[in-house]
Amino acid sequence: MRLSWRLLLSVFLLTSLAACSPRGVVPLEDRYRSAAPVNKGIHVVRKGDTLFSIAWRYHRDYKELARNNGIKYPYRIHPGQRISLYKASKKVTKTNKTKPRNKKATKTSRYKKSVNNAKPVQEKVANQLHKKVNISFSWPAKGSVVQRFSSRGKVNKGINIAGKRGDPVFAAAQGVVVYSGPGLVGYGNLIIIKHNETFLSAYAHNHRLLVKEGQRVKAKQKIAEIGSTGTTKTLLHFEIRKRGKPVDPMWYLPKR
Repeated sequence: MRLSWRLLLSVFLLTSLAACSPRGVVPLEDRYRSAAPVNKGIHVVRKGDTLFSIAWRYHRDYKELARNNGIKYPYRIHPGQRISLYKASKKVTKTNKTKPRNKKATKTSRYKKSVNNAKPVQEKVANQLHKKVNISFSWPAKGSVVQRFSSRGKVNKGINIAGKRGDPVFAAAQGVVVYSGPGLVGYGNLIIIKHNETFLSAYAHNHRLLVKEGQRVKAKQKIAEIGSTGTTKTLLHFEIRKRGKPVDPMWYLPKR
């Protein structure tokens, strides 16, 4: 009997807390769960959505979503538009089995092409890859880290940095603001910055946003003020995503 009363009391307390909590506020420990990419379903675009915020919501690479939905640069979308979240199937390319008429000429041309062009092509690809990942991040706030990145158990897709309301939030690296607003549930007033084709960073729970979508920002530029929007504590939640996937920001931030 005691066990039954305790169970009923627990249910009552949980229900009461949920009813009394501010609308839209989710407990901090459940904030950043479901880190796996969503590969099924349809997202209907709402006012304020951008392709980048949709990709962020479903843990997908924005370039992949754009390609799968036939959306070209600069990735404009409109309310009511349907964005497919399904993964595109890989197309198998058929090789041309037609035999060349002049085998000797074909062999000669293949030999010359591989000798003359292989090295420049390899160097070009290597330079492009280097350019994509060559980025230096700096700390987005001055406070101490109160919760670190975790992909297991108590999931946290970034780090939480302590601060007081109104403390400055800085861009971790130069880039373009691709989202600025309160549209993503659980993030409060959020800013997303695109740094290059590989990396995005996000700054959540801000009290005030100081930059707009499409605006270019410099590294260490003040972009917002720390707040508690969308959560119950005053802090900055900071994330870095590499090709759409959350990565530990501590790998990229300099040691203090």
